[in-house]
Amino acid sequence: MHWIALQPAPEGDRAAALPAAPDNPALVDVASAWAWWALQFTPLVARVDGVLVLEVSASQRLFGGATGLQQQIFMPNGPLALVEYAQGATSLIAIGRLLAADPADPAAPPDALPLHTLAAARAHLPTLARLGLRNWGQLRGLPRGGLARRFGAGLVDALDRAYGHAPEVYPWLTLPPVFDAPLELTASVDSAPALLFGARRLLAQLQLWLRARQQGVLALELRWELDARRSNALHVDAHHTGGAYGCLVLRTAQATQDMQHLGRLLGEQLARVTLPAPVLHLRLRSLQTQAMAGESASLLPDDVRHGDSLHQLLERLGARLGPQQVLCVALQADHRPERMQRWSAVAIKNIAACAMNTRARGQKGLKNNTGDAIESAATNALLPTWLLPTPQRLAVHQGQPHYQGALTLLAGPQRVEAGWLEGDAHCALRDYFVARSAAAGLVWVFRERLGDSHWYLHGLFA
Repeated sequence: MHWIALQPAPEGDRAAALPAAPDNPALVDVASAWAWWALQFTPLVARVDGVLVLEVSASQRLFGGATGLQQQIFMPNGPLALVEYAQGATSLIAIGRLLAADPADPAAPPDALPLHTLAAARAHLPTLARLGLRNWGQLRGLPRGGLARRFGAGLVDALDRAYGHAPEVYPWLTLPPVFDAPLELTASVDSAPALLFGARRLLAQLQLWLRARQQGVLALELRWELDARRSNALHVDAHHTGGAYGCLVLRTAQATQDMQHLGRLLGEQLARVTLPAPVLHLRLRSLQTQAMAGESASLLPDDVRHGDSLHQLLERLGARLGPQQVLCVALQADHRPERMQRWSAVAIKNIAACAMNTRARGQKGLKNNTGDAIESAATNALLPTWLLPTPQRLAVHQGQPHYQGALTLLAGPQRVEAGWLEGDAHCALRDYFVARSAAAGLVWVFRERLGDSHWYLHGLFA
């Protein structure tokens, strides 16, 4: 058996060890964070005597041996906090070495460990001291029957577990199915954007929970408790005594563990929130999560993505400008140019699909190795860059259309016949031409094939 005992460093050392950068904030609960962090290395993690213990004998081979496992655990120590640790053949030996007054010898033999490092002996330390007992070896040398009658069977059982003569069974830690972490602010906050500092601390702990569960978050809720004595007309939460609160729900198009992106989205939304009263407490809760799919890395530099993805950009724009200001195009089965596409506000759940369709259309445009693709590109080349919302009727002199001067027809006609099933009011029977204007450059015009055969300007080429 191989046990590792962990204990967060004292508060002063921990604060000095944590970076001050806002993208790497201190954690809310360092002990819980280390417990969640440790669960990715072994499922046998428990809290014993205020210390976190890990049984890692079954995990060493997976991580390259004892040395490799220790590097995996302690090398990423920066985002968490400094810890003191010790190792042993049993959990009590590891805890005893960790709590020893002189940690200069991390491999001290069990018999030399002081009695105060054994939890079962602390209640009897004055009596044991009067008997001249100072360490585990001296206590273990006493007759077992007399030791059990004088100090109870619990002390004998603890010695048996410490020396590996009895099994060590603990209530093993498991991750909660839902992330729900509170944070008490050090001072009341009057401005909503200032809540982002505390929210980042909660996001840092959320990231550890997501990594341990190998999941990404799709929706989360940030709730803040208000000082009801200084507010009017506040919401009252029936499940939260104390009553006054405000909340903000954040949704993402794709499951993510990117806390920097979530922090930016929270910042954009908090900038539009007005607090009716100071905030005293924060609480972050996950509403919807999803298993993260594995992603294969590439050795080619061109395949390495830099910066935010397209759906992250759309989410940031929606959070900053409002969801109705981010539009997505949808192609329509119609040959009339003004009805070939439809723009609508994109919902959060459709942002990923919109970004995927945009990338697919871009990649499809690059493929011109087939006759169909070449023919499609040649047809689309006649379409203008800018389409007028309503076709503009042109003046005609001696049978020639005019727009800032006489137009010279260069290409066409491209015939469009559509809408006849909708009735005469929507029927389009047109011949489109690419024309040149001396003043306006290339333009896109059409002539009606019915009635008086009027000419109209429908688009401009950039």
